[in-house]
Amino acid sequence: MKIENVLKQPSMPIAGPSYPPGPYRFVDREYFIITYISDPEAIREAVPEPLDPDGSNTVLYEFIRMPDSSGFGDYTESGIVIPCTFRGEKVNFVAQMYLDCEPPIAGGREIWGFPKKHANPKLIVASDTLTGTLQYAGQQVALGTMGYKHQDLMRQADSAHAAQEMMATKLSKTHVNLKLIPNPDGSLAIAQLVAFNMVDIHAKGAWSGPARLHLVPHVNAPVADLPVNRIVGGSHFIADLTLPYGRVIYDYLDESDRMSLIQSQRSQPAAAL
Repeated sequence: MKIENVLKQPSMPIAGPSYPPGPYRFVDREYFIITYISDPEAIREAVPEPLDPDGSNTVLYEFIRMPDSSGFGDYTESGIVIPCTFRGEKVNFVAQMYLDCEPPIAGGREIWGFPKKHANPKLIVASDTLTGTLQYAGQQVALGTMGYKHQDLMRQADSAHAAQEMMATKLSKTHVNLKLIPNPDGSLAIAQLVAFNMVDIHAKGAWSGPARLHLVPHVNAPVADLPVNRIVGGSHFIADLTLPYGRVIYDYLDESDRMSLIQSQRSQPAAAL
């Protein structure tokens, strides 16, 4: 294979690439999100500088069903997202993610730096209960439940247009990943904060209701390291949307970015450090 053809390949291996070029369209993507209050010290430990926890002490535990995703197929994922701020902007930091399909694991890690690991999440409707589970290495580490479609959030909006705007704002919020990729000698070749925003969003339904979450300690799926102190509530929504390529917002290996962080820390009052 000639060099120009090598450079056209979307991913490894060249004999059957793991995923095609993006962007990536998701149809009927289904979210079940439980918002809860956790321990502020545990949250701070899980969030890398220069991100800052937003001070609410909230964590979002997610189960996401993706039955139709271009290039990636049919899969389910589960994980933890932490509301943060970055240079004054409200963002969501993706802290942990577990899923059951190789192409989105490879693509997610290599392109955007998603913290994806292979596991067995499920999202189903069991009788009157929306139910999410996560098994890692044969052990259940998460169980989330929510009353099925108790409050219709889109009907509560003033109009269909207002409902779409509400969901588009929610789903297009900036998300941030910590992307770490080593050199062949083990040193870091890439150490970045990568941001992305979902686009072309069409919401099909949104509901809220009472929810519960049970997390089990596990060394290789440490979701319970962010303990559940109090449940705020559950949300359930379905939408079509597109995941575009991301952008680097902070480079840990860039001297100017490191110096900028140091200077900003020195300018803060001692009580804020």
